[in-house]
Amino acid sequence: MKAKVTLKELVGTRIVYALLLILYYWMWARRDWRPYYETVQNGVCIFTVVFFLLQAGRIRRYNKEQKDELAIQNLRRANTLGLRLMTAAVIVVAFAGAVGALGGPAMGYALVWMVFALAVIRFILFCAMDSKGV
Repeated sequence: MKAKVTLKELVGTRIVYALLLILYYWMWARRDWRPYYETVQNGVCIFTVVFFLLQAGRIRRYNKEQKDELAIQNLRRANTLGLRLMTAAVIVVAFAGAVGALGGPAMGYALVWMVFALAVIRFILFCAMDSKGV
């Protein structure tokens, strides 16, 4: 893997982080047990360790390379829009929990899925802004 590490690649891997968060929340919040759950948990743990080790190498290589200033500015703009969207979504979930429409586990699932949605939206916004050269 001698290819240059791009900011787009690093932003895209946040989607994998969000999926791992969903899987770990599922492992913590479930109330039942099936025999295959242990296999799923072990697989997720092994994947997490291997993925983090590979990502550490990619991030180290990215930090040694010259930075694309326009891409960094576009990422900041995408983060600003994402923060606004996430704030609105959290307010909706908090209100739904306050009026009793959502229970504790449902609110937790709503929050982790919102993190996943934010990662996807952030990646799409960043790619759109970066391709246009905004």
